[in-house]
Amino acid sequence: MTPVPGTDRGEGARVEIYGIRHHGPGSARAVRGALEEFKPDAVLIEGPPEADAIVDLAGDAGMVPPVALLAYTSGRPAAPAGAGASGEEASAEGAVPAGARERQAAFWPFAEFSPEWQAIRYALEVGVPVRFCDLPAAHQLAEPEEDEPQEGEPSEDEAEDEAEDEPADEPAGRPRDGTADDHSAEREIRMDPLGWLARAAGYDDAERWWDDVVEHRHDGPSPFPAIAEAMAELRDQIAALPAAALSGLPPGYLRREERREAHMRRTLRRTLKDGHERVAVVCGAWHVPALRRKVPATRDDQTLRGLPKAKIEITWVPWTHGRLAGASGYGAGVRSPGWYHHLFTAPDRPIERWLTQAARVLREEDLHVSSAHVIEAVRLADALAALRGRPLAGLEETTEATRAVLCEGADLPVELIQRKMVVGERLGSVPEKTPMVPLKRDLRAQRSRLRLAESALEKKQDLDLRRPIDLDRSRLLHRLRLLDIDWGVPQEGGGRSKGTFRESWTLMWRPEFDVELIEASAWGTTVLGAATARAEAMAANAATLADLTSVAERCLLADLGAALPAVMRALADRAALDSDVAHLMAALPALVRALRYGDVRGTPVGPLRTVVDGLVVRVCVGLPPAVSGLDDDAARELLGHVDAVHGALALLDDAGHLERWRRTLAGVIDRQDLHGLLEGRLSRLLLDAGRLPDVAERMARSVSVGAAPERAAAWVEGFLSGGGLILVHDDGLLRLVDEWITGLPGESFTDVLPLLRRTFGGYAAAERRSIGERVRHLDAPAAPRAGAGGDDLDPARAGRAAAAALRILGWKAPV
Repeated sequence: MTPVPGTDRGEGARVEIYGIRHHGPGSARAVRGALEEFKPDAVLIEGPPEADAIVDLAGDAGMVPPVALLAYTSGRPAAPAGAGASGEEASAEGAVPAGARERQAAFWPFAEFSPEWQAIRYALEVGVPVRFCDLPAAHQLAEPEEDEPQEGEPSEDEAEDEAEDEPADEPAGRPRDGTADDHSAEREIRMDPLGWLARAAGYDDAERWWDDVVEHRHDGPSPFPAIAEAMAELRDQIAALPAAALSGLPPGYLRREERREAHMRRTLRRTLKDGHERVAVVCGAWHVPALRRKVPATRDDQTLRGLPKAKIEITWVPWTHGRLAGASGYGAGVRSPGWYHHLFTAPDRPIERWLTQAARVLREEDLHVSSAHVIEAVRLADALAALRGRPLAGLEETTEATRAVLCEGADLPVELIQRKMVVGERLGSVPEKTPMVPLKRDLRAQRSRLRLAESALEKKQDLDLRRPIDLDRSRLLHRLRLLDIDWGVPQEGGGRSKGTFRESWTLMWRPEFDVELIEASAWGTTVLGAATARAEAMAANAATLADLTSVAERCLLADLGAALPAVMRALADRAALDSDVAHLMAALPALVRALRYGDVRGTPVGPLRTVVDGLVVRVCVGLPPAVSGLDDDAARELLGHVDAVHGALALLDDAGHLERWRRTLAGVIDRQDLHGLLEGRLSRLLLDAGRLPDVAERMARSVSVGAAPERAAAWVEGFLSGGGLILVHDDGLLRLVDEWITGLPGESFTDVLPLLRRTFGGYAAAERRSIGERVRHLDAPAAPRAGAGGDDLDPARAGRAAAAALRILGWKAPV
């Protein structure tokens, strides 16, 4: 028989059950005070019993909340879509993405202001046993996420039939709107009991009501008897309803809740049987009546018999305030974890301290906020609370005061405070002796060696690859990205700037990475070994040649020398068999980058050079046939490949390959079937290389009256796609373009206008402005050059200037 809390049993045992909201400073403070008054000799906490073996770590000095218990299956766990939950507010605890048939990982988060955390710390401090009493994670993670109701739950059709047969006389106290609805009110009570109580009290916001009656309390009688009475009344109403009234609940929800409460009662019985006489139970408020109810042990045993079971591991992991927020998808989350942390850690004058911190945040952004601003904001927040009948100014009042006084009505600074303070990104930590998978332990050792700190806030990290420590940091971040752990995200085009030796990264640690590290452990026990195995698997399963070259580039960036032979063999085989020149051209840039920057990193690139040499030859041979008979879309796609290959060969800085490429371009530029877009672009590339002396004549022919306006526009677009500075400095070309545009008939001009707009719209504003100024003065007489006279050049003066320029450049002046 389940003991009734607050009364002495025949054996002299006494049980107190504290119904709490899972994250709240008032609940946490009340639980701590109640435990200190009750002085239990055992404490039971709602959570997975597998954590009993590691709960002592919560008392370690290195355990700093927010933290979370992470349970995962011993096979290949998958990262959940959102944080798991430990409370009744969650719709699915530790749920994996929709459509998954099996849950493989779940979190139970704790903040410093979580009542469960305060109960754990109290028990460890006074030296009494603390146990978790929820349904074991081994059962929770073994249950499938079924789309159909589980045994004992009505289907939708059965629920509808039962609703039709329901008698007209309804139990007293059932809220109704007078219509034969779908019992949404009853389901709402079950899924959100606190929200229902808030509306009954005249509040339209459940969190605000809870703040007023619990979280903002600092003294007075214990709230737990009133909470238990309210939950009992709501559960009595629910118990009187037919099954049809709850047909809209998630499949399996009622059955799972019944199992959880049965296991809580079983754990309580065992604790009393072990001889404990003063037992405290801390659980979600909704479960209090179920634990007080007298249920035969045999019935609970029947409920728990035959449950599926998975082999799991459990550990502590760091968590963040952002992941405690309801906006993150956490079912038991709160809107303002940063605000709640402040209320719990600063019970003395919390409003004054909060607004002072807000002023400090704004000053760090160079916004002027004085002490007078803070004083007036405090007065305004207190006045708003008094007008609204609240015991203490809440987050709503302090936010309004912040906006009106500190931010002077501006919303952007308020959003800054919301991000940094109201939610916050405080990242917890766990002690070194916490159980970890070998991969996580290896990463922690490398992070410590390389002085890379985990942070929940974005942090910019610039790396100079000439420094050994920065080179090792870069390799570690690239290896983690191969494992799909994006702790660092490269900036400026793959992490490299225009300078060869510099990389820029944005670092931000997320709690989900702990689960992803567990999943990545299937590839190896060290970051290097796991990344190597993953790269080899990616190379073996690459769908296209471009995918394979991307793997090769990433291997070189990550310095995976052991994986390179297998990747290079796969790359050489695929390149030899692929006859599509577009595929070859798409693959070349990544290989050239890897070849160039592999040298910088000291990575051997001999096999890669052989592949690059072969690809360049095959691209040059395959390009002429590939340019024939292209439509507009195909020509534009090929143009992108041509630009990419041209840039790659310039980066490679190989005179032989560059010359072969230019000869190939010169060989196809005069073809009659060449698309205008390609002809214009090839003309520009050859002009920039000094290989096209007759460019003015070519442009004149391409934009002449005899050329179709669409082809002429395509030629101009291709020619000018590399930038418009050539028109600023070459009056002849600018005049040809101007005469062609002004000579177009009205209908033709309308047809080519989108092409021209796309071309000139891609230029910088300064280039467009300069081109416009040049066009306006095309017909004006040329102004005499400064110093022009009878002789255009003074050899003596020019010689001195030339000698000075040569000295500046470090060159030796000719004798």
